[in-house]
Amino acid sequence: MVSKEFGKSGFFYKKSLTDKIRKMKEIKAFIKPKRAQKTIEALSDAGFKSMTLSQGEGTGKFKAKGASPSLDFHVTDSPVVKLELVCQNEEAESAIEIILENGKTPTPGDGIIYLSNVEDAFQIKTGESLKQPQK
Repeated sequence: MVSKEFGKSGFFYKKSLTDKIRKMKEIKAFIKPKRAQKTIEALSDAGFKSMTLSQGEGTGKFKAKGASPSLDFHVTDSPVVKLELVCQNEEAESAIEIILENGKTPTPGDGIIYLSNVEDAFQIKTGESLKQPQK
């Protein structure tokens, strides 16, 4: 049985009342800028084409050699790249392995990866859900 439901923004989406929906995962990886290109290329080669990248300043436990006082905050920082991607649940392990393999360096403070559940995602133009039904 399929029903139409309206969200707060007024768009409608089709929802199956009997189909199970696959879970999605969000991966946020904070990596060294010098490892970003290699990591992005490896993810892209493995089929992960949609990613968001942000430059930032990290204030973690490890202080990078050459870390300097931040221009914006009263802390010492190290440059980082935040890589974000959303994938189907069964693809998350592969993406994390690629990030681990390509983000590592011989020095401490390579970064950190966060993994979160995503309830759903929608295309802005169509309002269509990006979740895929289980087979």
